Formats: sequence, C-alpha cells, structure tokens
Amino acid sequence: MKNFLTPEELATSLVAWGEAKVKQTSLQLLVLGFLAGAYIGFASHLATVVGTGDFSWIGMKKFMIGSVFSVGLMLVIIPGSELWTGNTMMTTAFLEKKISFSQVMHNWFWVYLGNLLGSIFLAWMIVSQTGIMDGVFGGTALQIASAKISHEVVGHSHNWAYFFRAVGCNWLVCLAVLQAMAAKDIGGKILGVFFPIMAFVAAGFEHVVANMYFIPAGIFAKSLPGARLASGLDPAVIDQLGWASMWQSNLISVTLGNFVGGGLFVGVVYWWLYVRKR
Repeated sequence: MKNFLTPEELATSLVAWGEAKVKQTSLQLLVLGFLAGAYIGFASHLATVVGTGDFSWIGMKKFMIGSVFSVGLMLVIIPGSELWTGNTMMTTAFLEKKISFSQVMHNWFWVYLGNLLGSIFLAWMIVSQTGIMDGVFGGTALQIASAKISHEVVGHSHNWAYFFRAVGCNWLVCLAVLQAMAAKDIGGKILGVFFPIMAFVAAGFEHVVANMYFIPAGIFAKSLPGARLASGLDPAVIDQLGWASMWQSNLISVTLGNFVGGGLFVGVVYWWLYVRKR
C-alpha cells in the first residue's frame, strides 16, 4: 500500500478539502484562525530568538531561522487550525463549482480576522507580559519590524517588491500544505512541511500571518527601554512603527501577493492541470 497521494489524487482531494472548509460556522473559523495566528506567532518568536546575535555565515543563519519557523505550519496542520494563506487554495473547489464565491469570502474573512487576532495577542503576551523581550530579543524584534515597513528597497518600488516576495512565499507555503496532504503518516507530513517553509524564510520572502506577529511585536517593543537600546536603531526609525504603517507599508501588499502565490499559482494551476473537465 502506498503511503502518499499522486499529483492527480492530491489535486482532486483539494476539491473535497475546500468543500469541507465552508461547513464551519463563523465562530469556529474565528477560533481556528486565532489558533493558527498564535501557532505562526510561536514560530515567529522562535525565529526572532534564533536570529539574535552575530553569525558570520549569513546563509546558514537564514537556514536556521527558516528551519525553526517551519514548526508553525506543523502546528497548524497536524493538531489542526485555519490559516488564511493555505486557504487561498479554496480556488480549486470554487472553479469546480463545488463552493460559491460568497462561501469563499465568508471563510477568508473570518479566518483572516482570527489569524490577525491570534498573532497580535501572542505578540502582546510575549513582548509585554513575559519580560523576555526587554533586551537583545526585543531589539531584534524592533529591527525585524522596522525593516518590514522600511521603504529602503534598492532599485524597486517597496510595495511591488513586497508583493512579489509574498507571491514566492505563499507559492512555497501552499506546496508545503499539498505535500503534507499527500503524506499519510506524521513523519511524511513533517518532512513535507519542513523543506518548503525553510526555503521561503531563508529566501527572504514575506508571509502575511507571520508579519501579523513580527510587526505588532515591534510595536509593543517600542515601550521597552532595553529593547530600544539593544536595537541600535535611530529613535525616529523606531517611532515610524505603528498600526497604520503596518497596513500601508506591508500587510496590504503581502496579502495580495500571498493570494496570487497560493490561490492562483497553486490552486488554479493544479485545478487546470488535473481537475477540470477536459
């Protein structure tokens, strides 16, 4: 007996997967989305800790950060929750006319909101309530958040650069979800998740739910004197961090790019290749 799905079987299973997601209530989606936001937040905090300090092998540092970040999607998929970036693949069931446009929008709205609330809650809890971040780790959180709203992207429009980074990110994230779906045992699911997630983080791509943690963590860290000092950033740069700049300079562009990477380059393409009636 084989312990994995073929590409054709996997693409077909995406249709049933999408159908199942529209059967949940708004409250269920909100709570499951909250959990996924928190799980990605745990991974983002871990990446912040691992990324703190000098490391002369820059590529190896990015590999280590990506490796620990992969735990986030493992927590989302194996215990179970709802992550908006993966749910962009509901386009497959929509194109097969198994679910309606309004059902897709209902799922995406409540899951996205839950992801946002879960990520911000965890950022508040870790940064403001634990005492862990009033020092070098908080300084790293400020550096990460400031970089994500910075307009210093050499040779490119900031928003377009982040849009295309987000396309690459969710292309890989949704392939990780597919590989986890293809595996029929937990070891296969872990390996299926690990490599694409490690790859997108090490490559420098942008994930909207991760940024829902990273940027609020920096916003909360602004009030920590030890974090401000450890960051080495100009106070004027730190003060640019805010809820408005989070959306204007990052989340809107990254959300759109994530949709294209997952909803179109994975969901639509695999529907066209394997599912549609020829």
